[in-house]
Order: sequence, then structure tokens, then C-alpha cells
Amino acid sequence: MHLMSFLRNYSLLLLALLACCQLSAKQYNVVSTSESKLVGTYTEILTDDNGTLSISDVLRSKKFIPSEKTVPNLGISDKVFWLKIDVTNQLEQELVFHLKYPLLDYLTFYKVKDGIITDSLQTGETRPVVDREFHHQDFIYNLGLARGESATYYLKIKSTEQIIVPLYVGSIQNTYDNVNNADVLSALYMGIILVMFLYNIFVYFTVRDKSYLYYVIYILFVGLTQLGLQGYTYSFFWPQLPWLANQSVILFPAITGIAAIEFFKNFLQINKKKRLTYVLNILNLFYVVNICLSLFGKHMLSQMLVQPNAMLASVIILGAAINMLRKGSRSAGFFILAWSVFLVGILVFILKDIGIVPYNDFTNYILHIGSAVEVVVLSFALGDRINILRKEKDASQKQALLALEENAKIISEQNVILETKVNERTIELKQSNIELNNTLKELKEAEAQLVESEKMASLGQLTAGIAHEINNPINFVTSNVKPLKRDVDMIIDMLAKIEDISTDEHKDAQQKKKEIKDLKEEMDYDYLKTEIDYLLNGITDGSNRTAEIVKGLRIFSRLDEDDLKMADINEGIDSTLVIVRNTLGINIDIVKEYGDIPAIECYPGKLNQVFLNIITNGLQAIREKYNDEKGGVMTISTSYSDGNVNIRIKDNGMGMDENTKKKVFEPFFTTKPVGEGTGLGMSIVYNTINKHNGKIGFESVVGEGTEFIITLPVAHVTIQTEDKVGQ
Repeated sequence: MHLMSFLRNYSLLLLALLACCQLSAKQYNVVSTSESKLVGTYTEILTDDNGTLSISDVLRSKKFIPSEKTVPNLGISDKVFWLKIDVTNQLEQELVFHLKYPLLDYLTFYKVKDGIITDSLQTGETRPVVDREFHHQDFIYNLGLARGESATYYLKIKSTEQIIVPLYVGSIQNTYDNVNNADVLSALYMGIILVMFLYNIFVYFTVRDKSYLYYVIYILFVGLTQLGLQGYTYSFFWPQLPWLANQSVILFPAITGIAAIEFFKNFLQINKKKRLTYVLNILNLFYVVNICLSLFGKHMLSQMLVQPNAMLASVIILGAAINMLRKGSRSAGFFILAWSVFLVGILVFILKDIGIVPYNDFTNYILHIGSAVEVVVLSFALGDRINILRKEKDASQKQALLALEENAKIISEQNVILETKVNERTIELKQSNIELNNTLKELKEAEAQLVESEKMASLGQLTAGIAHEINNPINFVTSNVKPLKRDVDMIIDMLAKIEDISTDEHKDAQQKKKEIKDLKEEMDYDYLKTEIDYLLNGITDGSNRTAEIVKGLRIFSRLDEDDLKMADINEGIDSTLVIVRNTLGINIDIVKEYGDIPAIECYPGKLNQVFLNIITNGLQAIREKYNDEKGGVMTISTSYSDGNVNIRIKDNGMGMDENTKKKVFEPFFTTKPVGEGTGLGMSIVYNTINKHNGKIGFESVVGEGTEFIITLPVAHVTIQTEDKVGQ
């Protein structure tokens, strides 16, 4: 059969050669039969390095080189290539060129007879499919040769993709049959891809596993990539968008690679392997760079980089999967099987592109076969993974059930022990509660005693101040009583003598007058009268001073302090200064800067206790710094603003360090020696100010002094406060 076909073709070729010799001095290299035939070995190729040659230049050129390959592979280049082929039609049917590679950007057919261009056709991927004579993604050109007619044809080719020229010559009918067969194969492939896509997207919406989501994206773009390489996406989806057809050659494979890497990372759960994840993320970044290069017009550079990037990613993924298989991953075995088939297809396809493997239907459709097998196997792998996860879940549930049963057994055994221990603990807790209640009672008593101790300390200070203040005027009174009594006795004695002189009848009035005068001079009556006035004034001053002190004491103590009263803060501070006057000495100055402030609603006695504690602490700080030498100053100022009365008490004493600042208001904290203070004074101050709905703060610098700032509202608002004392 093959021998007969060979003899027939050989005879036709001889007839054509003889006819050509008779008709012309030109020899024609191809005689077409009705079957489409690859004619690469019959072509001659001219390379236009600069892309400047015109068809006239090409017709005169002697630089054509015969092709040695059935399918010329010109690689990725920015050069322009010219192909020359001679054709003689020995059939009754019309002949056509069928260039079965739809990715060529620019393609022009020229028909030349006797050195004259008789026909030309501009086509290529940049020309919409709907504008072509044959509305197909492949390039088909009618040779326009009658039976026995010959012509020379030139093909001008320029493209940014791989330039492969699978050029067929055959009858129109035979070409249609071949195209239909290719369409059927592609439809079958697309059917497999579509079924896998729908199946896996349904599973994804059922299980919500991200592996399925990435796999669905991968399937979609694998299918689009393969159909794009065959030109079907351009022909059926966007026949009037050449730009998109050109970009899809890079865009779809790049998205396919990104989806494949993300699927691999999730399917085999390698996210914990940081180094491998980092490498895969870099490969994804390279894919993004390829996309950007293509979109910004660097299509050829992008085309040159995308295939090495895909090959590198494939090898790394395969190596990682093999490593995981060694560690016992069953899913890795399925992945390696599917990935290996696909890699073989990629390898053969690339080898075909670079001319190592011959171009034929098998190598042309190897990616279809590899990707179809891959998506099917990976779908089985995902299903197997679900089964594995289900088994693992069942096993874990079984273990959990066994653990629950064991726990129930342990719990039942422990219940008896627990009941016994609960009874024992209950008795212990009751005893502990009794002890805690007793301890709490003792603590409350101790707290009350401490507070009382603080009150007694204040009372002692108050008593000492009162005693010192009252002692001076009382001493003044008592010291004047004796001389006043003496003077009064002398006056009484003198009056008695005057009475005796006045009643003596033997003396005349002149003589009586003289004796009374002499008696007054003898008794020094004028001095005595002056002295009595002086002594009475002194007693009066002492009694008035005592009355003032008693009044100040009454203001300070405020026996009615349990009731809210309207009180003058300035008056309260003055009464407090009366109490501490004995501790001032002569070397500490008190500077009062009272403002015009309204009376406030408050507990006056409690506020006086606040002033007493702060002033006392300030005086102590001054004495520690100056050691009873001159220089100590305490400044007390009051002011009114925004419905509040502000009190500032500032000393130039030792100041407080950071530790003291943090604890100044804490109960039982004191800087005084042991036995000289309870540490409750400033805590009481803080709680008292809170009780008045006020605020207290301070500023202190070591070695410079301390200033307390108190803010009290004029109108008292009852709020819930928590007593810090005893916390």
C-alpha cells in the first residue's frame, strides 16, 4: 500500500518536472496531491535581520537557504523571515496553503508568476478572524492554481512568539477534513476539562477546601492555555480582539503557573516549610513580572522568560513532591503521577518548539493529552485526599469516643473518692470560715484602732497646740493677778486711812486735806492707778486672746461635722494655722495668698483635718531641710474658677523621690521613723477629698519642695466612693 502510494507520488513528481522543463527554464519543487502534505523541506528561507527588505528586494535576492526540516522552527526572534516555495497543481481541485500555527503575529502571502506579483494576502494574529477569507484560527490561503498551473509563493513572517511554520499544501476539501478532525480532538479535550472544572467546583462549594478552589482555577486556565495555543480562544471568544489574543499567550500560562503553585502548597500542606514556600513565592513573583512585561509591550522578552520559569517551577515542585513521598505522603504519590505526565507533555512541547523533536500531530497535541491526564488524576487525588481526611476524622472521633468512655469510667470511680474528699473539705472549709471570720473581726478591730490611733495622734498634736496657744495668754493673766491684788489691797488700805482722817473731828478741813494728800504721795497713788490700769488691760488682752483661741478651736473641730455645712475655706485654713502655730518656730514663714472665694458645701471638720495633715507634713519637710535655720517658707493660696475652689499648699522642703510619689496615698505608708506615725494621714486626706467629690494632686521635686493642689466643688454632689483605708 505504501509502495503504491510512493510510486504514484514519484510518477506525479516526474511528470511535473518534465512539464516544467518544457514550459519554462524554472523548476518547481512541489507537486500537490489531494492529501495535505507538509512542505517544509521544499521551502527556502531568507532572514531579513533589519526587517527592511521589500518583496522586490526578496525577488532579486540570492540568499535563500533550503530548509532541511519538515516543519521549519525559527525560534523567538525580532527578525523578519521570508519563505519561498514553488507549487504545481496536478489536480482538478483547488489547492490551499494551510499554516497550522495560529500564533504568528504578522503573515503575508505573495503569489509570483514569471517574476510578477499576481496576488497577495495580509493576515496574522493581529488581524481579526472575522476579517479573514477563511474564518478560522489557522491561516489558510487559496493558491489560485488551475490544473497544470505553477507559481512561486513567498511568505513574510514576523512574530514575538515562537516562530514555527507547519505549512501544508492540499485540496480545500482535504484541508476542511483535517481542520474538522482537529476541532473534534480539541472539543473532546475541552469536554474533559469542562467536566473536571464543573465537578471540582461543585466539590469546592461542598467541602470549602481551598485546595479545590486553586485546582478549579488551575483547570480553567490550563484549558484556556491549551485552546489558546491552538487559536480556539481567539476564534470563538474574542475574534475581533487581536490584542487580547496576543496577550493571552503569556497571561494564561502565567496564571496557570501561579494557580499550580498555590494548589501544590495547599494540597500537600507545605506552608510550614518556610524556605520552600519562599522559593515558590519568588516563582509566582516572576510570573507576575512576565505578565507585566507583556502588558507593557515587552512581549518577546516575556515570551522568552515564561517557559524557563515554568520549567524551573515544575522541577522544584516535582522534587518537593518526591521528598514528601519518601516521608510517606500518599497524596504526594498521586501528585507525582499526574505532574510527571504533564511535565513529559511540557518537555516534548518545548523540545518541539526549539526543533529537537519533530513537529507532528502527536507533538502538537501532547499538551492536550498531558494536561487532560493530569486534571483527571489530580481530581482522583483530591477525592482520595477527602477519603484520607475522612478516615483520619473517623479515627480521631473513635479515639475521642474511647477517651470519653475512659474518662467516664475514671469519673465514676473518682466520684466516691470526691464525695469523701468533699465532705472532708467541707468540714475544713467551715473551720477555715470560722477562723477567717475571727481574723476579719480582728483586722477590723485593728483597723479601727489604727484609725483611732491616727485620730489620737492628731488630737495629741491639737492638744499640744491648744495648750501652747492658751498657755501664753493665761500666763499673762495669772502674772497680772498678784500685782493687781497687791495694788487693790493698797488702794483699800489707803481708802481706810482716808476714811479715818475724814472722820476725825479734831482736825479742820485744811488739815484733813493736807494729810490725805500726804497719804497719796506716800502710797504713790498716781503710779498705783496707772499700774492697775496696765494690769487690767493685760488681763483683758489675755482673756480676749484666749477667747480667740477657743473660737479657732471651735472652728477647727466642728463638732457638727457629720452634717453638710456651708463653710469658708479661708477661715478653716486660718483655724488650722492656729493649731500648728506652736510648731512653726521663728524661722518658718507662712505666706497666705487668699482669693475671694465663696463658701462651699462640705464637712468642715474633715476638711480642717485634711489641711492639718498636709501642713504638718510640709512643716516637717521644711525642718528636715533647714534644721531650724532661717529660709523655710510655706505658701497657702486659694482661688475660685469654673464652680470649684482651688487650694494650693506649697513648701520648699525636702521634696519626694519617685518611690514616695507612687505610695504617698497608700494606707500605712510613712517616711517617719517607727513609732512616730501610722501612715494613715495622707490616705485619710485622699478619701476625704473623694468624699467631697473633689480632686487632689501634687507636684514634687527632690530638694526643692512639694505642692499639693486640691480642687473642691462649691456644690456638693453625693457619689459612691470606696474608702481606701483598710483596703
